Amino acid sequence: MYSLFDYAFAPTRIVVVSEERLKQAERDATQQRMEAIDHRIEELTKYRKELSQELEELNEPQSLEEALVG
Repeated sequence: MYSLFDYAFAPTRIVVVSEERLKQAERDATQQRMEAIDHRIEELTKYRKELSQELEELNEPQSLEEALVG
């Protein structure tokens, strides 16, 4: 069983990474964020189009009587 004392004085872990690997990891992370943003934009565009169509349908007359009366 571990105590708080064990965690407070645990040895520090140091990871050495080359500059190229660090830059590649940053590029990969940025690429993933861009893909997530693009996906979200597609979803929002599709939703906006659906709402626009719904709004157009609501603005159209619903019956012949409504169309004649205005």
